[in-house]
Amino acid sequence: MFTGTDIVKFFQENSALAVFLTVAIGFWIGKFRFGNFSLGIVTSVLLVGVVVGQMNIRIPEPAKTLFFLMFLFSIGYSVGPQFFRGLRKDGLPQVGFAVVVCVMCLLSVWGCAIVMGYDAAQAAGLLAGSQTMSAVIGAATDTIHELPGGRDTDLSVMPVCYAVTYIYGTAGSAWVLGTLGPRLLGGVAKVKQAAKQMESQMGDDMSLSPGFDPAARTIVFRAFSADNEWFEPGRTVREFEQYMAGQQKRIFVERLRQQGSVKDPSPKTVIRRGDEIVVSGRRRFVIEEETWIGREVEDKELVNFSVETLPVVVNKKGVAGKTVRALLKEKYMHGVSIRSIRRANVQIPVLGGGKLDAGDRIELVGLRQDVERAAEEIGFSDAPTEKSSMTLVGMGIFLGGLIFGWAFVTRIGNVPLSLTVSGGVLIAGLICGWLRAKRPTLGGVPEPAVWFMNNVGLNVFIAIVGITTGPSFVRGFQEVGWSLFLVGAVATTIPLVAGIFIGKYLFRFNEAIVLGCVSGSRTTTAALGAVEETLESNVPAMGYTITYAIGNTLLIIWGVVIVLLVA
Repeated sequence: MFTGTDIVKFFQENSALAVFLTVAIGFWIGKFRFGNFSLGIVTSVLLVGVVVGQMNIRIPEPAKTLFFLMFLFSIGYSVGPQFFRGLRKDGLPQVGFAVVVCVMCLLSVWGCAIVMGYDAAQAAGLLAGSQTMSAVIGAATDTIHELPGGRDTDLSVMPVCYAVTYIYGTAGSAWVLGTLGPRLLGGVAKVKQAAKQMESQMGDDMSLSPGFDPAARTIVFRAFSADNEWFEPGRTVREFEQYMAGQQKRIFVERLRQQGSVKDPSPKTVIRRGDEIVVSGRRRFVIEEETWIGREVEDKELVNFSVETLPVVVNKKGVAGKTVRALLKEKYMHGVSIRSIRRANVQIPVLGGGKLDAGDRIELVGLRQDVERAAEEIGFSDAPTEKSSMTLVGMGIFLGGLIFGWAFVTRIGNVPLSLTVSGGVLIAGLICGWLRAKRPTLGGVPEPAVWFMNNVGLNVFIAIVGITTGPSFVRGFQEVGWSLFLVGAVATTIPLVAGIFIGKYLFRFNEAIVLGCVSGSRTTTAALGAVEETLESNVPAMGYTITYAIGNTLLIIWGVVIVLLVA
């Protein structure tokens, strides 16, 4: 029989298994919801780590740093294209707004820390939790260690402050922006109208047009007999497609059967009455045309061809900056539909007047030769792959930490000032993500690998933090007291509310865009979801991507700054 002592000794001798156990249980607990409330995966992992840590398990320091640097690089890599895209003229207003909101986040935490008399570790934990930026813990820890005598500083209170304030930081942000925010902007009805106005200014929602293929309105390929007398004299494929375009229906002829022979048509191919044709387009439009073209036919040979879905990254100079509607009018887009557009890993609304950005990932649907032709003109195909460019990842992390964390160090007295290795790796990730969008030959990191580096990297780091600080967690909680929850709520709410008014009255953004910009500046995806649910529109996402890239970068760097300000 195993005794409690045997189990404790086992985990003490096999600390890696304790980490895996913590991550597994933390991910499981993090999925549970109680109404609209959820602890979230990161907080769950931390608290499970604290419980496991009561067994007094020692974990070597390099393990924590390894996973944290991997997480930071993945964050930078994901938002790199949008970070540098924001520095262009048309993106500067949102960049300026994000900087203002992030500065307010720093000032609100600093002010609360001064009033409450918090030390550097407490202030860093407050910043990490109230602004829901877990990476601050790592950046602040590195900075404290570089201070004189910093290696001997007790940092156990930092994760305590983080855990206490993170709950309101997440749930409170979603409530402030999703429920209170629209009321501060004049009411839910007014903000909904602002979202519709933006859609009207940008053009129709192209995801509802025949050129697009969202999951709820799939592009279909159907076979019909050309029975309409309109085909009687013989009509070319080009004439048919132009006629459909005149009816505001983007429908293409993909194949036809003439006199028993199946062929792939060209624009000059003549369709005669009685021929069987395969047309593609949005489901509703194609089905509607059965009453005009003719009866639908079952012809397995005619419809037996492959349709390809190809992810493409926008990087051609003539395409970046082009509106969606203008892209669809290009000759190389003939026969090609767009399933979705993702920017900085965020699904954005597809509006006719919306502009494509370098680094956007769009999914093209159509015949292989058509989507490959379009891909060459738009950028480069980014087909799913299992391979990551570990040369890019490894050298990016190494050079980022070396150059920005070690080579560029300034001292004020005996206090070293630098981005630290953590900040340097984040900057390296930004640069590598941007370069990948510009130069596909550099190699890349597929989305599943980025997800792994991001989620597993962060949560293993948090698990180790929880385990190593577990024995002193209760003492730390008694030290900061319950008042910290209220302090965290204040630090969370002030920049959110101020950002709403600044976005409306100073930057004069559309009300729906304001809420998206505040969500992005605070990097709170939960709040963006709450806003979109309240407004019943995905227009706020148009203000999320650039501000998210800036917010992700600055809030992590604030982990360095808050330590220097308080210390």
